[in-house]
Amino acid sequence: MKQKVFLGAVVGLMAALSGTAAGRLETLPQTKPLEWEETDLSSRLMDGAHRFIERKIQESVAKRSQLWSRDFSSPAAYAKSVQPNRAHFETIIGAVDPRLPVRMERFGDDVHPALIAETSRYQVYQVRWPVLDGVFGHGLLVQPRRPPVASVVVLPDADQTPEQLMGLATGGKAESQAARLLAENGFELVIPTLVSRAKLQTDDKQLRSSDQTHREWIYRQAFHMGRHVIGYEVQTVMAAVDWFRQQRGQQSKVGVCGYGEGGLIAFYAAAVDPEIDVVLVSGYFDSRQKVWAEPIYRNVWGLLREFGDVEVASLVLPRPLIVEHSPAPTVLDQKGEWHTPDFASVRAEVERIESGPTFPRPVLVAAEDGKPIGPFSDRAMAAFALRLGTGELAALSGELPVDKRVSFDPALRQQRLVQEMENHVQTLVRQSDKVRDKSFLYSVMPELSDRQWSTARRHPTHSPEKFIEGAKAFRRQFWEEGMGRFDERLLPFNPRTRKVAESGKWIAYDVVLDVYPELFAWGVLVLPKDLKPGERRPVVVCQHGRNGVPRDTLDANNTAYNNFAGALAERGFITFAPHNLYRGEDRYRWLSRKANTVKATLFSFIIAQHDQLLRWLATLPNVDGERIAFYGLSYGGETAVRVPAILEKYCLSICSGDFNQWTRKVAATDEPFSFMRSIEWEMPYWNLGQTFDYAEMSYLMVPRPFMVERGHLDRVGVDSWVSYEYAKTRWLYAQLGLADRTEIEFFQGGHSINGEGTFEFLQKHLNWPSKTTPNP
Repeated sequence: MKQKVFLGAVVGLMAALSGTAAGRLETLPQTKPLEWEETDLSSRLMDGAHRFIERKIQESVAKRSQLWSRDFSSPAAYAKSVQPNRAHFETIIGAVDPRLPVRMERFGDDVHPALIAETSRYQVYQVRWPVLDGVFGHGLLVQPRRPPVASVVVLPDADQTPEQLMGLATGGKAESQAARLLAENGFELVIPTLVSRAKLQTDDKQLRSSDQTHREWIYRQAFHMGRHVIGYEVQTVMAAVDWFRQQRGQQSKVGVCGYGEGGLIAFYAAAVDPEIDVVLVSGYFDSRQKVWAEPIYRNVWGLLREFGDVEVASLVLPRPLIVEHSPAPTVLDQKGEWHTPDFASVRAEVERIESGPTFPRPVLVAAEDGKPIGPFSDRAMAAFALRLGTGELAALSGELPVDKRVSFDPALRQQRLVQEMENHVQTLVRQSDKVRDKSFLYSVMPELSDRQWSTARRHPTHSPEKFIEGAKAFRRQFWEEGMGRFDERLLPFNPRTRKVAESGKWIAYDVVLDVYPELFAWGVLVLPKDLKPGERRPVVVCQHGRNGVPRDTLDANNTAYNNFAGALAERGFITFAPHNLYRGEDRYRWLSRKANTVKATLFSFIIAQHDQLLRWLATLPNVDGERIAFYGLSYGGETAVRVPAILEKYCLSICSGDFNQWTRKVAATDEPFSFMRSIEWEMPYWNLGQTFDYAEMSYLMVPRPFMVERGHLDRVGVDSWVSYEYAKTRWLYAQLGLADRTEIEFFQGGHSINGEGTFEFLQKHLNWPSKTTPNP
């Protein structure tokens, strides 16, 4: 390769390089000139990453068919053929916990009686029903005075109450009171409360500044634990359907209908639960190709890789599906927006549904001119009732139910609902370390779980080979299911360079490499001036943190980085400072949000870029490809436990200013420094809390050296958390006879590079002499 002569030619040019303008424009041999402005590189990189992921989203529609194998020969054959897709859909919406035995609890007192309203045709009760341990459905039960013609779960929008759909409270049009219409026509109903879009009401200034709604509050913590506000609400509907079946038997008809957010939940519940006979989706159905632009609580891991609304609808088939093109609730400022979609988009999506030669096609209801209708228009409700086998619906009467409760406050019910979901997630958070131990550590080496005390002074260690082999499957899982992996080939390097800085001991170059058609990698390569022809030296990749750029690592001790890329170069190391994509505040958060839709994250890009950088560095003649280490601060420290855990070409990793009990840091609601209380809404990673915390990520480094650098005054966490998590790392290395390959250094300082014990760690494990020893 041409790159093989690269640094040999550099050495010959060193004497000619100077601080002149001509010298500053010098490019490295065997590379093209880099002509982009340095101040433009970061934004160029971000723009390219957005174009890349938007292409992947666009391509997802055509690729979904590869994940489906529908058999339309019979309803039974069809159900069997889509069952793997149904199971996966159930998993990614977080509807995974076993439900409790069903019962319906009517409750009340003298002020708020259980029977809250009645007419000549029906009675209305306030009820709750168990769903999961500590989680209940809350809402209304409507029972006709005669045997019911069918049973229906009616779902309001998130900003509506069950009482509004029954005409018991103001808000909304009378003609949209679907629950009241069905009640008057002899249907038995359960009307659940959904988690609202209202902003969190709190006196906590820090939490208030995070600008979260109730739905986002549950979404953030649940997502990291493999659960979802959507999954909790789908389970709530399924529990009500279970109760209907228990009461009425398998021969009775059960339907679900919903509007807005309730339309989403009705749709998803019918996709997951074959016990639902008919579903009406009002004000929700559309192409989901821009789901990333919708409110953040709609974010479902990898949704578009396998499911648009067409594919979700195929999980409902051959059961009847009615789609009503109604005005969607206008939702703004929820880290995403939602508006009524164009009819052409809705119609095109419905027409894409593959129903086979014999299955009934879904019904699309809209105004004659394609304009929105409803919600819960006469036409939509008539189609719904027809497919439930109940005949025509009589029009609403003038008999209004009256709420008997005195000063009923639905906000208190909402508070109970949110608190129950939060309690459920927080229990998962507290128990997660045991789950991770069982699923990873002790599944790889069951003998490690035997920690019996002994009077012997020493215990034999275990051979690391078994653990290293067993960890390979978990490394793949971490990459593909945790961080996300792009199915695209890396491009040739096409290196472009230019000189950007120089000191008495080193010279630095911007380097740009192609990665994917729209995506490149950029960083600063720092070469010691005393390089000798044929000499192969170790490389330390020095990673900046959030909102940083590569030159920050050569900062002349003006920032928290303390010039660590330059200081290491002065010790004789070659250093490379890559640019990672966590810059630009919400631009990188939106990038991560887009990536989530196709089962990717911010680190999917970063891993690909580092993979390309490592390949390129290994081609350089003065680089020892077996001695390339990683050292990162803050978000760079976060990178240090993710990228080297996956890319084994990194022979060593140092995590500075980030090592933590990550599950608690991201998802716990009771700590002031948790990301639950901050603006960092991209921090939850799907189900990471149940699979990989920092200890488990560090296990993937075994047998390579791993170190943690921690300032006592660093407010990203507390020493006790860091020590607890690192103790698990240290314990495993010790059991495998590798205790000398891991260290932690505490220092009296804050969120910064300390560069003392870590430099010694690098010199020891990269077999490089100290700065006081002459270079070999």
